[in-house]
Amino acid sequence: MDHLLETRNRVVETGRKMLSTNLTVGTWGNISCRVPGTDYIAITPSGMSYDLLVPEDIVVLEMEGEIVSGTRKPSVEVPLHLAIYAARADIQAIVHTHSAYATAMAVARKEIPGSVEDLVQIVGGNVRVNEYALPGTMQLGINTVKAMEGRNAVLLANHGMLGAGRNLEEAFRVCQVVEKSAQVTLLAQLMGGVVELSQEDIHGMRSYYLQGYGQDQDNGQDG
Repeated sequence: MDHLLETRNRVVETGRKMLSTNLTVGTWGNISCRVPGTDYIAITPSGMSYDLLVPEDIVVLEMEGEIVSGTRKPSVEVPLHLAIYAARADIQAIVHTHSAYATAMAVARKEIPGSVEDLVQIVGGNVRVNEYALPGTMQLGINTVKAMEGRNAVLLANHGMLGAGRNLEEAFRVCQVVEKSAQVTLLAQLMGGVVELSQEDIHGMRSYYLQGYGQDQDNGQDG
């Protein structure tokens, strides 16, 4: 299987997982991934149900935004994805969700503190809230890149959340951990507040995750 078809298949599979795990509803959210060996990205189409997508529906773009493969209209958030890829060579995949607890934090414009070990390992610390900008705009991309500095996740103000990673599996896992951490944060606040981890401990756990966590063939798997 060539890289392009494999990447499209993985985007489709990730969309189905996002829907089945309640990280979004309807057709909202979007997913993209760099195509190995090229300067292209593959991204979900606009307004299509994730459970009905087939690989041919996934749109392939140049980094300037020109379509090189596919007949569908790409996600309205193309500028957001391209801005992140242009700024972050370490990011290979992006998953943008509208999950309930993370979106609640985004609506309140409250960051998720670096208080849960799995969160700081996979994200790099607290999850910041970006400065609000309308969806589909270049400004949203600029604001998001700024808020993601040193992080693999961000809360999109009044919108949702976005996770990124070294592959689609990791980007999806980021979204799961952020959603769980948002829920934990809200529950902890009912019991008197959140106790944040020290920056030294956060740095140590992040370094361990990047350098030694998981199995060699699948860095980052639980267990």
